[in-house]
Amino acid sequence: MSTEVRVRYAPSPTGHLHIGNARTALFNYLFAKNLGGKLIIRIEDTDSKRNIETGEESQLRYLKWLGIEWDESIDVGGEYGPYRQSERNDLYEKHYNELLQKGLAYKCYCTSEELEAEREAQIARGEMPRYSGKCRNLTDEERAALEAEGREPSIRFAVPAGKTYTFNDMVKDDVSFESDGIGDFVIVKKDGIPTYNFAVAVDDHFMKISHVLRGDDHISNTPKQLMIFEAFGWEAPVFGHMTLIVNENRKKLSKRDESIIQFIEQYKDLGYQPDALFNFIALLGWSPKGEDELFSKEQFIEIFDANRLSKSPAVFDSQKLVWMNNQYLKNLDLDEVVQLAVPHLEEAGRISKDRSAEEEEWVRSLVALYQEQMSFGAEIVDLSELFFKEEITYDEEASAVLAEEQVPEVMGELASQLEALENFESAEIKKAIKAVQKQTGHKGKKLFMPIRVAVIGQTHGPELPNAIEVLGKERVLARISKLSN
Repeated sequence: MSTEVRVRYAPSPTGHLHIGNARTALFNYLFAKNLGGKLIIRIEDTDSKRNIETGEESQLRYLKWLGIEWDESIDVGGEYGPYRQSERNDLYEKHYNELLQKGLAYKCYCTSEELEAEREAQIARGEMPRYSGKCRNLTDEERAALEAEGREPSIRFAVPAGKTYTFNDMVKDDVSFESDGIGDFVIVKKDGIPTYNFAVAVDDHFMKISHVLRGDDHISNTPKQLMIFEAFGWEAPVFGHMTLIVNENRKKLSKRDESIIQFIEQYKDLGYQPDALFNFIALLGWSPKGEDELFSKEQFIEIFDANRLSKSPAVFDSQKLVWMNNQYLKNLDLDEVVQLAVPHLEEAGRISKDRSAEEEEWVRSLVALYQEQMSFGAEIVDLSELFFKEEITYDEEASAVLAEEQVPEVMGELASQLEALENFESAEIKKAIKAVQKQTGHKGKKLFMPIRVAVIGQTHGPELPNAIEVLGKERVLARISKLSN
C-alpha cells in the first residue's frame, strides 16, 4: 500500500450526481486534503447498458460546482491512467487469466435459468441463496461438451472454504465475514466485461489507493475485494464505510423519495449556493468539535478528522439546509443574489429578458428587499408575488387589521403625504409615514400594520419604506384608494 494518502471517488456515468455520491466524493476530498494526499476520480463505466451519454460530464461538472477538486482523472490525466474502466480491459484480462491459471478462478457455464432454479430451490429449503459451485470442478471433457452446446462461460472466483475475513473499518471498527457464507462470485461476465468487485480491486491496487471511504451499502463487497487482493498477494487499502443517509422519518434515503430534493443539479437550478451545500453535506455523518455549524471549505480541510465520522445514520434535515443556505445568501454581494434570482423571475414571466437600465435597477431593488429573507434563488418568485399583482386578496388576519377604527384616518393622511412626494424614495417615504404619525397621533402597530397590510397585503414582509418605493407611487396610491371605495 502506498505511504502517500490516495483516495478515489469512482462514479458510474449512469445518471446525475446524487446527494449520497456527492457526500462520498466530498469526504474523500476532505480526508485527502487534510492529510496532504490526493483524490482520484475514476469512471466505472463497464455497465454500458446503463451508461448515459451525459453521465460522465454531469458528474464532473457538478463536483466542480460544489467546489471539489481532484488530482487525477480523465480530464487532468495522471501516471496511473487510463481513468475509465472501459479503457483498462487489457489489465483486467491479464489478471483474470492469471487467476484461471492458478486455479483460483474457473469458468462457469450455468445459464440464467439454471441459476434461478438453483436459487429458488435453496430458498424453498430455507437456505441462504448462493452459487453451489457445480462448475468448479468440471473436467476438460465436460467443459468441451458445454461449449459445444454454444454456452458462453462467465468466470467465477473460487472462494476459499472455512476462512474468516476481518478488517478494521475506519467507521465500524473490526468487521468480520465468514467465507462459507459467500458463494463463488462472478468476476467476469459472459460478455467478457469484468464485474465491479474484480475491477475495483485491480484498479485500487494499480492506482495505489491507500484508503477506500465509501457508503455503508458497499460493506458486503469488501470481503470479496479482500479475497481478490489476497489471491494476488497484494496489500489491501484501509476501508471505511460511512453510515447511510436517512430521511426525517429515519428511512433510508431512496431516489424515489420525492419529499427530499436529491440531485446536486436540482439544487444548482433552484439557486442554492455551492458553498452552503458543501457545508451541509460535510455535516451529513461527520461532526466537528464544538457547536459551530458554518465553515468554509478551507476550514473543513483543516479540521476534518475521520475519527469523527458518525456511527449513526445521517439525517437529511431539509429545513436545516434551507436555513444554512439563507445564512450564505445574506452574506453575498447583492449582485450575486440578483444573478441567482433573475432566471427564476424570467422563467415565471415576471420580468422580461430584454430589460432597460431602469427596469434592471428596479429588479435589483426588488431582490434587495428579500436578500435577508431568501433561502434560495427560486424562492424570489413566491416572495415577491405581491409586486406583480394588480389586485390584493386580503386574508382573515389582514382583513381584521383593516377593520380597525383608526384605519380610514391613517389611510387618508398617508395618501395625502405620499401624493405630495416629488422623490418617491424610501428615505422620503419614511419621513411621510412619520408625518402620518404626527398628524393622526397613531403609532406603533396601530400605524404601521394597517399601512403594511393596505399596501403590501401581508402582515409581515420586507422593510416597509423600501417595499413602498419598489411598488411605485401609482400602484401604492391605487391600493390605498381602493380601500376607501
